[in-house]
Amino acid sequence: MLDQLEEKLARYEEIERLMLDPQVLADSQRVAALARERGMLARVVSKYREFKKINQQIAQTRQLLEEGDEELRELAEAELPQLRQQREKLYDELIELTMGGEDSQRTRCMLEIRAGTGGEEAALFARDLFNMYRKYAESKGWRVEVMDAHASDLGGFKQVVLAIEGQDCYRLLRYEGGVHRVQRVPETEAKGRIHTSAATVAVMPEPEEVEVELRREDYREDVFHASGPGGQHVNKTASAIRLTHLETGIVVTCQDERSQHKNRAKALRMLKAKLYEHKMRQEQQKRADQRRAMIGSGDRSQRIRTYNFPENRVTDHRIGLTLYQLDRVLQGHLDSIIQALLDHEREQHKALLAKGAGTSSEEK
Repeated sequence: MLDQLEEKLARYEEIERLMLDPQVLADSQRVAALARERGMLARVVSKYREFKKINQQIAQTRQLLEEGDEELRELAEAELPQLRQQREKLYDELIELTMGGEDSQRTRCMLEIRAGTGGEEAALFARDLFNMYRKYAESKGWRVEVMDAHASDLGGFKQVVLAIEGQDCYRLLRYEGGVHRVQRVPETEAKGRIHTSAATVAVMPEPEEVEVELRREDYREDVFHASGPGGQHVNKTASAIRLTHLETGIVVTCQDERSQHKNRAKALRMLKAKLYEHKMRQEQQKRADQRRAMIGSGDRSQRIRTYNFPENRVTDHRIGLTLYQLDRVLQGHLDSIIQALLDHEREQHKALLAKGAGTSSEEK
């Protein structure tokens, strides 16, 4: 982890130098991208600089214990426990900030909800998840934008994609990737029997413009009429956009706006996010053993949570957490679940670091 932090610090200092370069300053797009990257690194770098400073103070204090006169040794002996305590606190904070890999500090992400098994009931459950995440985002002060939505006949969602922007949005929401299962009596069930349905959630960090190279010849664009159950969901003009990335076969569609131009811009953002996720998945596969020891992989084939309405229960299967507060959770009160996931991953992360480094806290 400390090697990664050194790399982040070096990159931060490189960005600061670049932003003083007249040639770079002449390119407004590059300046904007560098400024966003610097902002993304700032919290971690600031904390790591504090950590390094405390380490220096500890080294100087220990030197006084060995070489100083009696009065200085007494002062150093009294000061050392406090310095070590500060270092431990900073170390834990650094672990928290670096969990989730290099994307953990991103302030923009895409959240995609798709109805799974269960037909119309699954689409209604996807709508419930949409409302849950929207309310959670509002409680955090994040900005939410609907990028694309495909409604069902009864007002649910076959698919809905949200762009979310705000501090820690990806770091917290990345735990939500996977299969969400619901057990309840559907609105469509006349006999009152409990059914099980599912929806899948994918959470993708949204890359900056300069991080994903996407040329016009890399994808095919199709323009078509928007579809839906009627009303505002259907356009009389061909404004919906479908983009197909030729190399990977990744497809995105956007029909939420009446303007073809706006739909194209949104579709390009969605495609870049999916391409970035695809690239990251390929790289993360190389570290599969370590990833299996962690939670929150974002694998959408993994059943992560069950929402049981008759018992007012929500269970997160990754950590065995059960809360009888389903009504509150669906109103966007996700902090208790996400904090438990954070705590669990932190302990797993610390254990892996200790095993990999084979060092005591004195050697950090």
